[in-house]
Amino acid sequence: MKKILTILTALFAATAVYANELNLTEGKQYQVIDQPRSAQPEVIEFFSFYCPHCYYFDVDYKIPQQIQQNLPEGVSFKQYHVDFLGRQSENLSRAWALAMAMGIEDKVKNDLFIGAQNNAFNSMADIRQVFINNGISAEQFDSSINSFAVNNLVNRQAKLAETFNVRGVPDFYVNGRFRVNPEGLSNTNVETFVSEYVETVKQLLKK
Repeated sequence: MKKILTILTALFAATAVYANELNLTEGKQYQVIDQPRSAQPEVIEFFSFYCPHCYYFDVDYKIPQQIQQNLPEGVSFKQYHVDFLGRQSENLSRAWALAMAMGIEDKVKNDLFIGAQNNAFNSMADIRQVFINNGISAEQFDSSINSFAVNNLVNRQAKLAETFNVRGVPDFYVNGRFRVNPEGLSNTNVETFVSEYVETVKQLLKK
């Protein structure tokens, strides 16, 4: 991942979609994991607002957004926050669960990334302010942050991260059976790396 970070920070990512199909090889671009296939086609990304790689993937190079834009109809895409990075990681996992429950992920995501990357969060109160700054009332936040729906999403994020044995982020899983291996993708330039990432996910959905 350090090798990939060097490339991503050195170059500006283009947003082209990979034109030719990759010849996917197990153990290279992807790994098969010992889990049952998901009932419905899906792509899951595990990430952390504290993770600089996740920041570059999402904010600068928009890999998750490109994957979502290229998904076939009926395929869901979820981003789940892990709670093993950073001092406010558990609070951020809960706040992200609230954002998912309210359908406001795009409103708060960038500011949560920026705040975490700058170590600006000392408590849930600081995270709460991000929501308020983005149009969510204090009453909405306070009445929902510990709600049943949010608690369920907090538990789901943690349970799936444990199920998939997530140890580093960003980490992408397809249909519960395949993990994208970024080290096996081309690192000649950012455009190729991003395009191969998107194409790998698209092809794994067909397996």
